[in-house]
Amino acid sequence: MLKIVLISGKRKCGKDYISERLQKRLANRARIVRISEPIKSEWARKLQLDLSALLSDGPYKEQYRRDMIVWSDEMRTKDYGYFCRAAMAEAPLDQTPYIIVSDVRRKNDIKWFRETYGQDMVRTVRLTSRPETRQARGWTFTEGIDDVPSECDLDDYDSFDFVVPNEDENDQGFIDQLVDMLQLK
Repeated sequence: MLKIVLISGKRKCGKDYISERLQKRLANRARIVRISEPIKSEWARKLQLDLSALLSDGPYKEQYRRDMIVWSDEMRTKDYGYFCRAAMAEAPLDQTPYIIVSDVRRKNDIKWFRETYGQDMVRTVRLTSRPETRQARGWTFTEGIDDVPSECDLDDYDSFDFVVPNEDENDQGFIDQLVDMLQLK
């Protein structure tokens, strides 16, 4: 049975890292989907930017992050599922039992997935990390980025299936625990 795992958390809490480790643990039975990819693709096309640099975790993306957030919020106002639908258009649902969405940031993202695929297929995981841990990973608070809905909309969401602290990337049992909790066998 197909399961879609929605991973959320603040910047530098390890969403991509944990998603990639989870995918590796599940071998060829999982695919990572990123809602940010269609956002960045359209933004790069619109402004004629370097898409590969925009998709990376480097400083290039940070130059455009604030404007990209404003633009994507405008798009979501017209159609809240626009970027979720675009991201899932690339997912081979008939070829893999598990889809990991590594960058869920809004209540409407969760709403769209649950409405589209049903409660039984969708699991939500909120990763948490202390500010000190996030800072050690390169995060610094940025006004207009860390205090807007793209970072804060899920702060008061209380219906996550699992809330999991992610403080230590060297914890070998963490991914196995996550696989067990999510029942991804």
